[in-house]
Amino acid sequence: MTTASLCRDPARFGALAREWDELRRRGASATTFQSHAWLDSWWRSYGTPGRLRVVLVRERGRLVAAAPLMLRHRPLPTLAALGGGITDYCDVLLDDECPGAPAALAEAMRRASRGAVIDLREVRPGAAAERVYDVWHGARRRLPDSVCLELPGVSMDVLLERLPSASAKRTRQKLRKIDKMGIKEHEVLPSEAAGAVGTLLRLHAMQWEGRGVTPEHLRPRFRAHLERTVEHLVESGDALLTEYRVDDEPLASDILLSSGGLVCGYLYGAHPRLRAQRVDITTMLLRHAAAHADVTGGGTLSLLRGAEPHKRRWQAESAVNQRLLMARREAAPALALRSAQIAGRALAARAVRRSGAGELLRRFLPGVATGVN
Repeated sequence: MTTASLCRDPARFGALAREWDELRRRGASATTFQSHAWLDSWWRSYGTPGRLRVVLVRERGRLVAAAPLMLRHRPLPTLAALGGGITDYCDVLLDDECPGAPAALAEAMRRASRGAVIDLREVRPGAAAERVYDVWHGARRRLPDSVCLELPGVSMDVLLERLPSASAKRTRQKLRKIDKMGIKEHEVLPSEAAGAVGTLLRLHAMQWEGRGVTPEHLRPRFRAHLERTVEHLVESGDALLTEYRVDDEPLASDILLSSGGLVCGYLYGAHPRLRAQRVDITTMLLRHAAAHADVTGGGTLSLLRGAEPHKRRWQAESAVNQRLLMARREAAPALALRSAQIAGRALAARAVRRSGAGELLRRFLPGVATGVN
């Protein structure tokens, strides 16, 4: 017997941790961003009281599907995925051992949506949400979202084989310089995580001072979210927090998120002293991430959103996230209007980038400048 319910109570959602993560591990496409620790902590930092809408599907009492959603009223009534702008991959959860889970979750989401449009951003290719979209009865639309860059999850030696010989030679020289400096890697223990997050964010702020830091990364709510969630994720093996030390002083730090065959480099910070000494910080961090992916069997090393030149130089391949819009048939006009709004924002964002006015507009109209929302 299959039953569906809608969870609106944050305390009840918080109590789902064990069965939520059991379900996540039965879904091959789920990422660490779908872990209960990440989502529950995100809601505590960013959620609006009264807006939680988590769709749950059980078969004979066992949780087989879930959609972590929240209600937004503007610009139109929308059910959006928990995680917001700090989450690179959003998704639903499906039990791969339950063939009927996609259809059951689609029907439960349809009932929960009422007149709202379901707007799932940053859906990774192959994500569980695509299976729900495929069986959706009603209006739907698929739009491109952010570009992520990916590398194979192999050691640095193998990655260097992908580069032109001259570039590979220069990179090996940079790695030898790093080794001669005596930089030591320290993998942070769960008991050290909260303090280490503070160190990471301090280094991140120093690194980007005067160079356009992401404002959210400096806010107390972001710090509180990371402090809560990283300790749990390090303990469960879903995250690796590393400090790069010289004489026991952390001069750089980064967070890797691991799930199934995917390793993601989420956030890093580095002391300006390293840049002044012409240390290739990206190469140092990538060597560590590649080794972790190689050892743990992570088939893909994701550099997450953004196609910056320092990522492109590694011959990384593009993987375009999708934005999935779904609604009841009677809400088709609302879905069409939402699609038009998204297209308009994307057009405005492209115009801003071409004009070179991005930094000015990011300060005053961040949604237009970046295409967010």
